[in-house]
Amino acid sequence: MNFTLRIWRQQSANASGKFVNYQIKDVTPEMSFLEMLDALNEDLINRGEPPVAFEHDCREGICGSCGFLINGVAHGGQRGTTVCQLSMRFFKDKDGEALTLEPWRARAFPIVRDLIVNRSAFDRIIQAGGFISAPTGSAPDANAILVPKEAADTGFDAAACIGCGACVAACPNAAAMLFTSAKITHLNSLPQGQPQRDERTLSMVVAMANEGFGSCTNHGECEAVCPKGIPLEFIGKMNRDLIRALWHRHREPLVIPSVVQEPFHEHAGPDAEESLTLGTSDKRSDESHVNGNALAKGGRKENGIDHPQP
Repeated sequence: MNFTLRIWRQQSANASGKFVNYQIKDVTPEMSFLEMLDALNEDLINRGEPPVAFEHDCREGICGSCGFLINGVAHGGQRGTTVCQLSMRFFKDKDGEALTLEPWRARAFPIVRDLIVNRSAFDRIIQAGGFISAPTGSAPDANAILVPKEAADTGFDAAACIGCGACVAACPNAAAMLFTSAKITHLNSLPQGQPQRDERTLSMVVAMANEGFGSCTNHGECEAVCPKGIPLEFIGKMNRDLIRALWHRHREPLVIPSVVQEPFHEHAGPDAEESLTLGTSDKRSDESHVNGNALAKGGRKENGIDHPQP
């Protein structure tokens, strides 16, 4: 098979980018999509041209690092399949045609180079509350905590999320609610996650908003492209947990490490600094920030969880 690859080339986040056409010949149906790109890069290197930068690690659909758009569809459009799992046999009907490859398009995912984007925003959301404090001991000790079958199934389904970012790329609002809801539901559904259920929900939702992701308007594009089949149902669970957390006004957001407190994207002006919901870096300690809390003063009042101290 022969293809014209129309690939987005961009040297850095601050550089301008453009689509560049490449010809790739003698592609076999047994090749994976990334193996086809490997063959292209080998040819480019032999010609003294810079190879196409794309991210990958496991190449087994586990790590979530390989994602990009193929003909405008996240991961190429095969249900339950990441880019690294794509076989070129799926493109037999495209023989001789052009395939357009471009990175995720979202403000919260700045381009690093070519098809690689920075998904550190996801890491900061998890750092804001994706952990438990309940002592569970060693592996055999975990059997001492009984987990209902329904809760275990829900937790396992939510934990399947690999954080690839396809949900954000497919959403017309660049929302990260499917990802965040999966990470929240993973722990909130288990007995070990109950002590910090409210604080976790508050902290992770606010961290998500602070990263510049959009809001969910029920398009459902995220579920359609998710390679792990994370359902929209989890967004509903997250919203219910958020209402519960806001209703329990005695709850405080989780204390989070200072490494999480500075978001990746820039904010301009003192008003923007006051609006940061992840607090501030350890270089600042003035009254306009709440060090160690996931919610700044303004955010706490706005969300109805500010209360007089006893």
